[in-house]
Amino acid sequence: MTIAWPTVVDAARPERVGSVSQVLGLSVDVRGLTCPVGDMVTIGDDVIAEVVATTRDRLRCMPLSPLGGIIAGAPVRAHGRPLTVPTGRALLGRVLDGLGRPIDGKGPLAGAPRVTLDHEPPSVMGRSRISSPLTLGVRALDTLTTVGLGQRIGLFAGSGVGKSSLMSMIARGTDAEVSVVALVGERGREVREFLEDDLGPEGLARSVVIVATSDQPAMARLRAAFVATRIAEAFRDEGANAMLMMDSVTRVAMAQREIGLSAGEPPATRGYPPSTFSMLAQLLERAGTDAVGSITGLYTVLVDGDDHNEPIADAARSILDGHIVLDRDLAVTGHYPAVDVLGSVSRVASKIISPQQKAITTSLRSVLAARRDASDLIDVGAYQPGANPRVDAAVANERGITDFLTQSIDEISAADDAWRRLDQLVSTFGGI
Repeated sequence: MTIAWPTVVDAARPERVGSVSQVLGLSVDVRGLTCPVGDMVTIGDDVIAEVVATTRDRLRCMPLSPLGGIIAGAPVRAHGRPLTVPTGRALLGRVLDGLGRPIDGKGPLAGAPRVTLDHEPPSVMGRSRISSPLTLGVRALDTLTTVGLGQRIGLFAGSGVGKSSLMSMIARGTDAEVSVVALVGERGREVREFLEDDLGPEGLARSVVIVATSDQPAMARLRAAFVATRIAEAFRDEGANAMLMMDSVTRVAMAQREIGLSAGEPPATRGYPPSTFSMLAQLLERAGTDAVGSITGLYTVLVDGDDHNEPIADAARSILDGHIVLDRDLAVTGHYPAVDVLGSVSRVASKIISPQQKAITTSLRSVLAARRDASDLIDVGAYQPGANPRVDAAVANERGITDFLTQSIDEISAADDAWRRLDQLVSTFGGI
């Protein structure tokens, strides 16, 4: 909802002031104030915090900025409202921190309406159906894992396999009207590289970038994800088709784990408290289509130790509308993007591509699957040509298949050209 500016009557009300009773780990306990969960407070002179739990006589707050210099007895002032963030077209081309404040040195966000982070997900009956594809500029994805306008899809991989690089290819190659990019828990070194090398001036002009690096407090990292989502929702409410890219949802979950454990929640699966999994559902369900406009969500998921069944990966996969898997074995051989097309699934692809396109993707997948099943025999030289026509086609066209599935990071592929190349490739399989 939109927040009204304070009135003269608001300014005349007595200021509510409490005090810090203890600072323990990541949390601050406050006495003397009564605030609902979600409200903001100021501790001392300039430390902003959010109320995350409350008892009859105490508030537990999580800071959104470093706690240096805070002692027991420090004054705490209630804001009387939750966090608000700017929205609208004035944000295009800007870089914001996890609280929605500009950090790019281009001045304040004049005229941008401010809203709270709360926003109801689209009604299940009010969501329009996904009926058209969205070009990502990556051949392997636009054909074999086609993404629809308003779909939510995950990009699953271990560390160092190329998630961020693939996301940068999509950021430059997508034909989405507006892009909202959230860099959560990432290295500070990568921010300017992403802005200047990957997005570039043209890409940044139609994007909003929200940054919360790994050294920032857990609450700032968590809120960055919801700030980015809320900004994308505002574009959708205007009727725009927005692309929301979040790198990474795993680090958002890690931030929620820190907050939940500090608030007193019991650890559950691999130390993640129950609130982590409910938070993921609340965050991811807010993307998608609405009666007007859409948010196409692309969320990177860092799988722990290349275990694609670890708790966060498993929970995200169950909520999202598809998953793109990056394979470390492909990456070490220089196969980029390292997309495992047999392990990647788009749950809406069959509804947004033509029967002819479905037929040629099925043909390539069957050839790749046969090649994978026979890989041991081929590697030791025991495979006999003619035993399996699909394996024969894979071996004979190995170079062509590899050229189609690989793409340099600077190359942007048009969807029509990708489908044409795939049709030409499959035609060499001899009708398989």
